[in-house]
Amino acid sequence: MVALSGSHTIGQAQCVTFRDRIYNNQSVIDAGFASTRRRQCPATGGNGNLAPLDLVTPNSFDNNYFKNLIQRKGLLESDQVLFNGGSTDSIVDEYSKNPSKFKSDFAAAMIKMGDISLLTGSAGQIRRVCNILN
Repeated sequence: MVALSGSHTIGQAQCVTFRDRIYNNQSVIDAGFASTRRRQCPATGGNGNLAPLDLVTPNSFDNNYFKNLIQRKGLLESDQVLFNGGSTDSIVDEYSKNPSKFKSDFAAAMIKMGDISLLTGSAGQIRRVCNILN
């Protein structure tokens, strides 16, 4: 999952998905990074405003995502939790130093994910909204 999360080295997120993180003083986040993100995401409104998940190299598939996490610059809380004093810290650290290891593990994880059997009929569900059960 850590390798797959590295896909967040490319892409953007809507303000509504990270607002709490950049305005909440309880969140583990680099203060300068939070301040920069607040310029694009006001405390109220602007829910659809977009921000790159990787501020430094937003259009490159690289290991900068992991470097950002070590610097407490993960845009989404679900990203930053990967480097927050837990069991995945060492993996994030390794990927931040070894881009070829990240890319190799990412490719292997994508292949494994592609081999997951499709759920059909009553065994599965296609959600109308990803984070809400139908």
